Amino acid sequence: MTVRVLLADDDALLRAGLDVVLDAADGIDVVGEAADGLRAVEQCRSLNPDVVLMDVRMPGVDGIEATRRIVAAGLPTRVLVLSTFRHDEYVWGALRAGASGFLLKRASPERLVDAVRTVAAGDTLLDPSVTRDLVEHFVRRSPVGSTVSTEAAGRLSGLTPREIQVLRLVAEGYSNEEIAELLVIAESTAKTHVKRVLAKIGARDRAQAVVLAYRAGLVAPA
Repeated sequence: MTVRVLLADDDALLRAGLDVVLDAADGIDVVGEAADGLRAVEQCRSLNPDVVLMDVRMPGVDGIEATRRIVAAGLPTRVLVLSTFRHDEYVWGALRAGASGFLLKRASPERLVDAVRTVAAGDTLLDPSVTRDLVEHFVRRSPVGSTVSTEAAGRLSGLTPREIQVLRLVAEGYSNEEIAELLVIAESTAKTHVKRVLAKIGARDRAQAVVLAYRAGLVAPA
């Protein structure tokens, strides 16, 4: 099955580079480009891509608002945000808007291809260091206690001890393979646990699970 990708970035040179990398990968087809958020939303409606690589800072409608509109419209397209900075508060906003993950623009071509395939498959590839840095940056800017949500904690109440353990590892940025190694279980079992956790807490993907875990106080910044 071919993964259809839309590139949304106001940097034409970067779009050209992404196009070359992705078109060279097996099973990935770049179907369109957009230089701003509004055009990205329009392209998602007309081209129905599986994944959109979304820049955060774009003229007019930015990547956060574009992500919010794509998710609100119920489009099947998953958003993978591209960020230049590890401490970019706009990326946190994009995750809360419904993005399925994010990746640093300096990532290797192999990492980019893997991230696109992972997001298209319904998972999220979150770099542990970037995830922790991003959330800690957000928490430091928030009033004490404001990030702990009773509603979020309530959504975790139906999880078993093992599922709580799995969610904590997901929130810390570990992949299915790494979770399997840490818990000494098969990777397929880890993947099953993660999917069950997402279903129980009503999270669209791993990125939303990370946000929920921090809001519920399950994982605290270092």
